[in-house]
Amino acid sequence: MDTGNSYSSTFLVDQNSQTVFNAIKNFRAWWSEEIEGRTDQLNEIFFYHYKEVHLCKIKLVEMIVDTKLVYQVIDNQFSFVQNKNEWINTRLIFEITKEKGKTKVKFTHEGLVPEYECYNVCNDAWTSYIQGSLKSLIETGKGKPNPREGGLNAELVEKWGLPEK
Repeated sequence: MDTGNSYSSTFLVDQNSQTVFNAIKNFRAWWSEEIEGRTDQLNEIFFYHYKEVHLCKIKLVEMIVDTKLVYQVIDNQFSFVQNKNEWINTRLIFEITKEKGKTKVKFTHEGLVPEYECYNVCNDAWTSYIQGSLKSLIETGKGKPNPREGGLNAELVEKWGLPEK
């Protein structure tokens, strides 16, 4: 799959690669507390949902300790787009490297491309989760995930006119 125009986001932190790696695997601490299943075990599938807006099944398919994590989207459904399955068979790739004495985190949602109807809202959401919540989790030990009852994405709900159910 061509990753050239897929969504990507990068940041640098002072923490070591082990701290970064462990934070990434802890999706409940930076993406959503509404996750069921293991997010840190190879070949395990977890289920994410945000109200009735977004339902997703994701499998950890590659894990290189302190260096790389790759998650495959097995199933997906959005309530706010025509093609409800846009994310299916896309991959969430986290690469951890050293750069200028810091730890570099590069996230690529391989297959999430501007042609997708969900791209704008997904771009905003990923940027918030990666640059805001995940980076905060790594730097401070506390992320900003969606709470169990849903709510962090209130600004996205308003901006994109998504249903609030």
